[in-house]
Amino acid sequence: MQPWAQVEIPRLSHPSGAPVIFDSRSQVMRELATNRTGTIYVCGITPYDATHMGHAATYVAFDTLIRIWRASGVEVNYTQNITDVDDPLIERALKTGKNWQDIAVEQIALFQSDMIALRVIPPQNYVGVVEAIELIEQSVVSLVAKGVAYQVEDDIYYDMSVSDMLGEVSHLTPDEKSSIFAQRGGDPDRLGKRNPLDPMLWRGRSGSDPYWPSTLGEGRPGWHIECSAIATHYLGAQIDVQGGGSDLKFPHHEMSAAHAQSLTGVSPFASNFMHAGMVALDGEKMSKSLGNLVFISKLRASGTDPMAIRLTLLAHHYRSDWEWFADELAQATTKLESWRKAFSQGNGAKNVVDQIANALQHDLDTPAAIAIIDNWVAQTLSGDTSEPTNVMASAVDALLGII
Repeated sequence: MQPWAQVEIPRLSHPSGAPVIFDSRSQVMRELATNRTGTIYVCGITPYDATHMGHAATYVAFDTLIRIWRASGVEVNYTQNITDVDDPLIERALKTGKNWQDIAVEQIALFQSDMIALRVIPPQNYVGVVEAIELIEQSVVSLVAKGVAYQVEDDIYYDMSVSDMLGEVSHLTPDEKSSIFAQRGGDPDRLGKRNPLDPMLWRGRSGSDPYWPSTLGEGRPGWHIECSAIATHYLGAQIDVQGGGSDLKFPHHEMSAAHAQSLTGVSPFASNFMHAGMVALDGEKMSKSLGNLVFISKLRASGTDPMAIRLTLLAHHYRSDWEWFADELAQATTKLESWRKAFSQGNGAKNVVDQIANALQHDLDTPAAIAIIDNWVAQTLSGDTSEPTNVMASAVDALLGII
Protein backbone atom coordinates (compact mmCIF):
# COMPACT_ATOMS: atom_id res chain seq x y z
CA MET A 1 0.00 0.00 0.00
CA GLN A 2 1.20 3.49 -0.81
CA PRO A 3 2.05 5.64 2.23
CA TRP A 4 0.89 9.23 2.42
CA ALA A 5 2.81 12.10 0.85
CA GLN A 6 6.37 12.74 1.98
CA VAL A 7 7.03 15.63 4.37
CA GLU A 8 9.82 18.05 3.50
CA ILE A 9 12.09 18.55 6.51
CA PRO A 10 14.76 21.28 6.71
CA ARG A 11 18.25 20.10 7.57
CA LEU A 12 19.86 21.45 10.72
CA SER A 13 23.22 23.11 10.27
CA HIS A 14 24.90 20.50 12.49
CA PRO A 15 23.85 17.11 13.92
CA SER A 16 22.18 16.74 17.31
CA GLY A 17 23.21 14.09 19.83
CA ALA A 18 21.98 10.51 19.86
CA PRO A 19 18.39 10.13 21.11
CA VAL A 20 17.98 8.61 24.55
CA ILE A 21 14.61 6.93 25.17
CA PHE A 22 12.86 5.00 27.95
CA ASP A 23 12.76 1.27 27.23
CA SER A 24 9.58 -0.29 28.63
CA ARG A 25 11.21 -3.72 28.95
CA SER A 26 14.31 -2.80 30.96
CA GLN A 27 12.67 0.27 32.57
CA VAL A 28 15.82 2.33 31.96
CA MET A 29 16.92 5.06 29.56
CA ARG A 30 18.78 3.74 26.53
CA GLU A 31 20.71 5.50 23.79
CA LEU A 32 19.73 4.68 20.22
CA ALA A 33 22.41 3.75 17.71
CA THR A 34 23.71 6.51 15.43
CA ASN A 35 26.43 4.57 13.58
CA ARG A 36 24.08 2.81 11.14
CA THR A 37 20.56 2.89 9.74
CA GLY A 38 17.98 2.93 12.52
CA THR A 39 14.99 0.57 12.34
CA ILE A 40 11.59 1.23 13.86
CA TYR A 41 8.24 -0.53 13.66
CA VAL A 42 5.15 1.30 14.91
CA CYS A 43 1.83 -0.55 15.04
CA GLY A 44 -0.76 1.01 12.77
CA ILE A 45 -4.49 1.53 12.94
CA THR A 46 -7.39 -0.86 12.61
CA PRO A 47 -9.32 1.25 10.08
CA TYR A 48 -12.87 1.29 11.30
CA ASP A 49 -12.98 4.71 13.00
CA ALA A 50 -9.89 6.85 12.40
CA THR A 51 -8.23 9.15 13.56
CA HIS A 52 -8.91 10.12 17.16
CA MET A 53 -6.72 12.17 19.46
CA GLY A 54 -5.17 9.07 21.04
CA HIS A 55 -4.02 7.86 17.62
CA ALA A 56 -2.64 11.28 16.79
CA ALA A 57 -0.72 11.52 20.07
CA THR A 58 1.01 8.20 19.36
CA TYR A 59 1.96 8.93 15.75
CA VAL A 60 3.11 12.48 16.51
CA ALA A 61 5.28 11.09 19.34
CA PHE A 62 7.06 8.62 17.08
CA ASP A 63 7.28 11.22 14.34
CA THR A 64 9.17 13.41 16.83
CA LEU A 65 11.52 10.51 17.59
CA ILE A 66 12.23 10.01 13.90
CA ARG A 67 12.90 13.73 13.47
CA ILE A 68 15.45 13.94 16.29
CA TRP A 69 17.00 10.60 15.25
CA ARG A 70 17.45 11.91 11.71
CA ALA A 71 18.84 15.15 13.11
CA SER A 72 21.61 13.07 14.71
CA GLY A 73 22.71 12.12 11.20
CA VAL A 74 20.99 8.73 10.98
CA GLU A 75 18.92 7.29 8.15
CA VAL A 76 15.79 5.72 9.64
CA ASN A 77 13.94 2.76 8.13
CA TYR A 78 10.36 3.02 9.38
CA THR A 79 7.65 0.38 8.87
CA GLN A 80 3.99 0.53 9.88
CA ASN A 81 1.18 -1.97 9.38
CA ILE A 82 -2.56 -1.53 8.85
CA THR A 83 -4.84 -4.12 10.44
CA ASP A 84 -7.31 -3.90 7.58
CA VAL A 85 -9.08 -7.14 8.45
CA ASP A 86 -9.90 -7.90 12.09
CA ASP A 87 -12.84 -8.45 14.43
CA PRO A 88 -13.57 -4.75 15.19
CA LEU A 89 -13.71 -3.90 11.49
CA ILE A 90 -15.97 -6.87 10.74
CA GLU A 91 -18.23 -5.96 13.66
CA ARG A 92 -18.48 -2.37 12.40
CA ALA A 93 -19.47 -3.67 8.96
CA LEU A 94 -22.22 -5.83 10.43
CA LYS A 95 -23.46 -2.96 12.59
CA THR A 96 -23.60 -0.42 9.76
CA GLY A 97 -24.51 -2.71 6.87
CA LYS A 98 -21.45 -1.55 4.94
CA ASN A 99 -18.85 -3.72 3.28
CA TRP A 100 -15.84 -4.18 5.57
CA GLN A 101 -13.45 -3.49 2.71
CA ASP A 102 -15.21 -0.22 1.85
CA ILE A 103 -14.97 0.88 5.50
CA ALA A 104 -11.25 0.09 5.54
CA VAL A 105 -10.54 2.02 2.32
CA GLU A 106 -12.52 5.02 3.55
CA GLN A 107 -10.88 5.12 6.97
CA ILE A 108 -7.34 4.56 5.67
CA ALA A 109 -7.79 7.53 3.31
CA LEU A 110 -9.07 9.65 6.22
CA PHE A 111 -6.14 8.57 8.42
CA GLN A 112 -3.64 9.46 5.71
CA SER A 113 -5.20 12.90 5.21
CA ASP A 114 -4.94 13.50 8.97
CA MET A 115 -1.27 12.46 8.97
CA ILE A 116 -0.55 14.82 6.08
CA ALA A 117 -2.29 17.68 7.89
CA LEU A 118 -0.29 16.98 11.07
CA ARG A 119 2.95 16.78 9.03
CA VAL A 120 3.77 13.25 10.18
CA ILE A 121 6.60 11.65 8.22
CA PRO A 122 5.27 8.58 6.35
CA PRO A 123 6.85 5.13 6.79
CA GLN A 124 8.96 3.70 4.01
CA ASN A 125 6.92 0.51 4.26
CA TYR A 126 3.17 0.90 4.83
CA VAL A 127 1.70 -2.58 4.74
CA GLY A 128 -1.87 -3.79 5.07
CA VAL A 129 -2.70 -7.25 6.37
CA VAL A 130 -4.81 -8.02 3.30
CA GLU A 131 -1.87 -7.43 0.95
CA ALA A 132 0.41 -9.44 3.27
CA ILE A 133 -1.78 -12.54 3.67
CA GLU A 134 0.68 -14.80 1.85
CA LEU A 135 3.62 -13.45 3.88
CA ILE A 136 1.73 -14.01 7.14
CA GLU A 137 0.62 -17.48 6.05
CA GLN A 138 4.24 -18.42 5.36
CA SER A 139 5.19 -17.24 8.84
CA VAL A 140 2.51 -19.38 10.46
CA VAL A 141 3.60 -22.38 8.37
CA SER A 142 7.15 -21.81 9.61
CA LEU A 143 6.05 -21.70 13.26
CA VAL A 144 4.10 -24.93 12.82
CA ALA A 145 7.16 -26.56 11.24
CA LYS A 146 9.31 -25.41 14.17
CA GLY A 147 6.96 -27.14 16.59
CA VAL A 148 5.91 -23.98 18.44
CA ALA A 149 2.34 -23.91 17.11
CA TYR A 150 -0.55 -26.33 17.37
CA GLN A 151 -4.09 -26.80 16.11
CA VAL A 152 -7.38 -26.54 17.98
CA GLU A 153 -10.17 -27.53 15.61
CA ASP A 154 -9.70 -25.24 12.57
CA ASP A 155 -7.61 -22.64 14.42
CA ILE A 156 -3.85 -22.55 14.97
CA TYR A 157 -2.29 -21.27 18.20
CA TYR A 158 1.20 -20.28 19.29
CA ASP A 159 2.60 -22.02 22.38
CA MET A 160 3.73 -19.19 24.66
CA SER A 161 5.55 -21.66 26.92
CA VAL A 162 8.45 -21.62 24.44
CA SER A 163 8.96 -17.89 24.99
CA ASP A 164 10.14 -15.78 27.92
CA MET A 165 8.28 -12.66 26.70
CA LEU A 166 5.16 -12.84 28.87
CA GLY A 167 5.34 -9.98 31.36
CA GLU A 168 8.70 -8.78 30.01
CA VAL A 169 7.38 -5.53 28.57
CA SER A 170 4.17 -4.98 30.52
CA HIS A 171 5.46 -6.17 33.92
CA LEU A 172 1.94 -7.40 34.72
CA THR A 173 1.09 -10.04 37.30
CA PRO A 174 -0.37 -13.38 36.12
CA ASP A 175 -3.86 -12.34 37.25
CA GLU A 176 -3.59 -9.01 35.44
CA LYS A 177 -2.44 -10.72 32.25
CA SER A 178 -5.33 -13.17 32.29
CA SER A 179 -7.90 -10.42 32.74
CA ILE A 180 -6.41 -8.09 30.13
CA PHE A 181 -5.92 -10.89 27.59
CA ALA A 182 -9.66 -11.56 27.62
CA GLN A 183 -10.41 -7.83 27.23
CA ARG A 184 -8.03 -7.40 24.28
CA GLY A 185 -9.10 -10.10 21.88
CA GLY A 186 -7.75 -13.18 23.66
CA ASP A 187 -9.64 -16.35 24.53
CA PRO A 188 -8.10 -17.70 27.76
CA ASP A 189 -11.02 -20.09 28.36
CA ARG A 190 -10.89 -21.84 24.96
CA LEU A 191 -10.99 -25.59 25.43
CA GLY A 192 -8.14 -27.48 23.82
CA LYS A 193 -5.50 -24.78 24.29
CA ARG A 194 -2.26 -25.79 25.97
CA ASN A 195 -2.04 -22.54 27.92
CA PRO A 196 -4.76 -19.93 28.60
CA LEU A 197 -2.58 -17.10 27.23
CA ASP A 198 -1.67 -18.82 23.95
CA PRO A 199 -2.59 -16.44 21.08
CA MET A 200 -4.22 -17.40 17.80
CA LEU A 201 -2.01 -17.41 14.72
CA TRP A 202 -4.59 -18.45 12.13
CA ARG A 203 -8.37 -18.30 12.50
CA GLY A 204 -10.19 -20.97 10.54
CA ARG A 205 -13.09 -19.99 8.30
CA SER A 206 -16.15 -19.15 10.37
CA GLY A 207 -19.63 -18.04 9.36
CA SER A 208 -19.68 -14.99 7.10
CA ASP A 209 -16.24 -13.74 8.18
CA PRO A 210 -13.77 -12.94 5.37
CA TYR A 211 -11.32 -15.72 4.64
CA TRP A 212 -8.51 -16.66 2.27
CA PRO A 213 -7.47 -20.03 0.79
CA SER A 214 -4.36 -21.38 2.47
CA THR A 215 -2.27 -24.46 3.08
CA LEU A 216 -3.35 -23.92 6.70
CA GLY A 217 -6.98 -24.23 5.70
CA GLU A 218 -9.34 -21.44 4.70
CA GLY A 219 -9.16 -18.58 7.18
CA ARG A 220 -7.42 -15.33 8.13
CA PRO A 221 -4.49 -14.24 10.32
CA GLY A 222 -4.53 -13.68 14.06
CA TRP A 223 -3.61 -10.23 15.35
CA HIS A 224 -0.06 -10.53 16.72
CA ILE A 225 1.48 -12.59 13.92
CA GLU A 226 0.73 -9.89 11.33
CA CYS A 227 3.21 -7.49 12.95
CA SER A 228 5.83 -10.20 13.43
CA ALA A 229 5.66 -11.25 9.79
CA ILE A 230 5.64 -7.71 8.39
CA ALA A 231 8.36 -6.38 10.70
CA THR A 232 10.82 -9.22 10.18
CA HIS A 233 10.24 -9.20 6.42
CA TYR A 234 10.82 -5.48 5.94
CA LEU A 235 13.22 -4.65 8.78
CA GLY A 236 15.07 -7.87 9.57
CA ALA A 237 15.37 -10.21 12.54
CA GLN A 238 16.22 -7.49 15.04
CA ILE A 239 15.05 -3.87 15.17
CA ASP A 240 15.96 -0.86 17.25
CA VAL A 241 12.48 0.24 18.33
CA GLN A 242 9.10 -1.47 18.59
CA GLY A 243 6.59 1.29 19.22
CA GLY A 244 2.93 2.01 19.88
CA GLY A 245 0.51 3.07 22.55
CA SER A 246 1.03 1.77 26.09
CA ASP A 247 -2.08 -0.41 25.75
CA LEU A 248 -0.11 -2.55 23.26
CA LYS A 249 2.54 -3.68 25.75
CA PHE A 250 0.39 -6.70 26.57
CA PRO A 251 -0.64 -8.78 24.83
CA HIS A 252 0.32 -7.37 21.46
CA HIS A 253 3.98 -6.41 21.77
CA GLU A 254 4.96 -9.29 24.02
CA MET A 255 3.29 -11.82 21.76
CA SER A 256 4.39 -10.35 18.43
CA ALA A 257 7.97 -10.23 19.75
CA ALA A 258 7.69 -13.87 20.84
CA HIS A 259 6.49 -14.85 17.37
CA ALA A 260 9.32 -12.90 15.72
CA GLN A 261 11.97 -14.52 17.92
CA SER A 262 10.62 -17.99 17.12
CA LEU A 263 10.54 -17.17 13.41
CA THR A 264 14.13 -15.90 13.18
CA GLY A 265 15.91 -17.51 16.11
CA VAL A 266 17.23 -14.07 17.06
CA SER A 267 16.58 -12.53 20.48
CA PRO A 268 15.63 -9.91 21.40
CA PHE A 269 13.42 -8.96 18.48
CA ALA A 270 13.44 -5.31 19.56
CA SER A 271 16.36 -3.72 21.37
CA ASN A 272 13.92 -1.15 22.76
CA PHE A 273 10.18 -1.12 23.38
CA MET A 274 8.83 2.42 23.38
CA HIS A 275 5.29 3.39 24.34
CA ALA A 276 3.15 6.50 24.23
CA GLY A 277 0.71 7.30 27.03
CA MET A 278 -3.07 7.17 26.81
CA VAL A 279 -5.30 10.18 26.17
CA ALA A 280 -8.49 10.43 28.24
CA LEU A 281 -11.76 12.29 27.79
CA ASP A 282 -14.24 12.80 30.60
CA GLY A 283 -12.05 10.80 32.96
CA GLU A 284 -11.73 7.65 30.83
CA LYS A 285 -9.23 6.45 28.23
CA MET A 286 -10.22 7.69 24.79
CA SER A 287 -11.22 4.56 22.87
CA LYS A 288 -13.49 3.37 20.12
CA SER A 289 -15.19 0.85 22.38
CA LEU A 290 -16.26 3.60 24.79
CA GLY A 291 -17.15 6.02 22.01
CA ASN A 292 -15.53 8.97 23.81
CA LEU A 293 -13.50 10.20 20.87
CA VAL A 294 -12.21 13.54 19.62
CA PHE A 295 -11.53 13.16 15.90
CA ILE A 296 -8.74 15.01 14.11
CA SER A 297 -10.81 15.20 10.90
CA LYS A 298 -13.72 16.87 12.71
CA LEU A 299 -11.44 19.44 14.31
CA ARG A 300 -9.92 20.16 10.91
CA ALA A 301 -13.36 20.45 9.31
CA SER A 302 -14.34 23.00 11.96
CA GLY A 303 -11.43 25.21 10.87
CA THR A 304 -8.87 24.24 13.52
CA ASP A 305 -5.27 24.71 12.40
CA PRO A 306 -3.63 21.23 12.35
CA MET A 307 -0.45 22.82 13.70
CA ALA A 308 -2.37 23.91 16.80
CA ILE A 309 -3.50 20.29 17.23
CA ARG A 310 0.09 19.10 16.92
CA LEU A 311 1.28 21.73 19.40
CA THR A 312 -1.41 20.62 21.87
CA LEU A 313 -0.18 17.04 21.61
CA LEU A 314 3.46 18.02 22.00
CA ALA A 315 2.66 20.03 25.14
CA HIS A 316 2.40 16.66 26.93
CA HIS A 317 5.35 14.33 27.40
CA TYR A 318 4.83 11.34 25.15
CA ARG A 319 4.97 8.80 28.00
CA SER A 320 2.41 10.62 30.13
CA ASP A 321 -1.26 9.75 30.35
CA TRP A 322 -3.29 12.93 30.02
CA GLU A 323 -6.82 14.20 29.52
CA TRP A 324 -8.07 16.21 26.57
CA PHE A 325 -9.61 19.59 27.31
CA ALA A 326 -10.76 21.93 24.55
CA ASP A 327 -9.24 24.98 26.25
CA GLU A 328 -5.76 23.51 25.70
CA LEU A 329 -6.38 23.67 21.96
CA ALA A 330 -7.42 27.32 22.29
CA GLN A 331 -4.23 28.08 24.22
CA ALA A 332 -2.15 26.27 21.60
CA THR A 333 -3.80 28.32 18.84
CA THR A 334 -2.83 31.55 20.60
CA LYS A 335 0.70 30.26 21.22
CA LEU A 336 1.07 29.27 17.58
CA GLU A 337 0.14 32.78 16.48
CA SER A 338 2.88 34.27 18.67
CA TRP A 339 5.43 31.75 17.40
CA ARG A 340 4.65 32.57 13.79
CA LYS A 341 4.87 36.28 14.50
CA ALA A 342 8.32 35.78 16.04
CA PHE A 343 9.40 33.58 13.11
CA SER A 344 8.32 36.28 10.65
CA GLN A 345 10.74 38.70 12.25
CA GLY A 346 13.53 36.43 11.06
CA ASN A 347 15.50 36.31 14.29
CA GLY A 348 17.19 33.33 15.84
CA ALA A 349 20.19 32.06 17.72
CA LYS A 350 22.13 28.82 17.28
CA ASN A 351 22.47 28.18 21.01
CA VAL A 352 18.66 28.19 21.39
CA VAL A 353 18.36 25.54 18.67
CA ASP A 354 20.94 23.47 20.53
CA GLN A 355 18.84 23.72 23.69
CA ILE A 356 15.72 22.55 21.84
CA ALA A 357 17.57 19.61 20.29
CA ASN A 358 19.07 18.69 23.65
CA ALA A 359 15.62 18.62 25.28
CA LEU A 360 14.26 16.35 22.54
CA GLN A 361 17.37 14.17 22.60
CA HIS A 362 16.61 13.28 26.22
CA ASP A 363 13.48 11.10 26.00
CA LEU A 364 11.63 13.48 23.69
CA ASP A 365 11.06 16.16 26.30
CA THR A 366 8.71 18.20 24.12
CA PRO A 367 7.31 20.27 27.04
CA ALA A 368 10.84 21.47 27.81
CA ALA A 369 11.48 22.21 24.13
CA ILE A 370 8.26 24.23 23.93
CA ALA A 371 9.24 26.21 27.04
CA ILE A 372 12.58 27.09 25.41
CA ILE A 373 10.79 28.28 22.28
CA ASP A 374 8.29 30.27 24.36
CA ASN A 375 11.15 32.05 26.09
CA TRP A 376 12.81 32.84 22.75
CA VAL A 377 9.48 34.09 21.35
CA ALA A 378 8.97 36.41 24.32
CA GLN A 379 12.46 37.86 23.89
CA THR A 380 12.05 38.20 20.13
CA LEU A 381 8.69 39.96 20.34
CA SER A 382 10.06 42.32 22.97
CA GLY A 383 12.90 43.27 20.62
CA ASP A 384 15.59 41.65 22.77
CA THR A 385 17.27 39.59 20.05
CA SER A 386 20.03 39.59 17.47
CA GLU A 387 21.29 37.51 14.51
CA PRO A 388 18.70 38.10 11.79
CA THR A 389 18.30 34.57 10.35
CA ASN A 390 15.52 32.05 9.78
CA VAL A 391 17.27 29.42 11.90
CA MET A 392 14.50 29.16 14.50
CA ALA A 393 11.68 28.65 12.04
CA SER A 394 13.68 25.93 10.27
CA ALA A 395 14.64 24.24 13.54
CA VAL A 396 11.10 24.17 14.90
CA ASP A 397 9.92 22.76 11.57
CA ALA A 398 12.69 20.13 11.48
CA LEU A 399 12.46 18.99 15.10
CA LEU A 400 8.85 19.56 16.12
CA GLY A 401 7.12 19.50 12.76
CA ILE A 402 5.42 22.86 13.31
CA ILE A 403 5.39 25.60 10.70
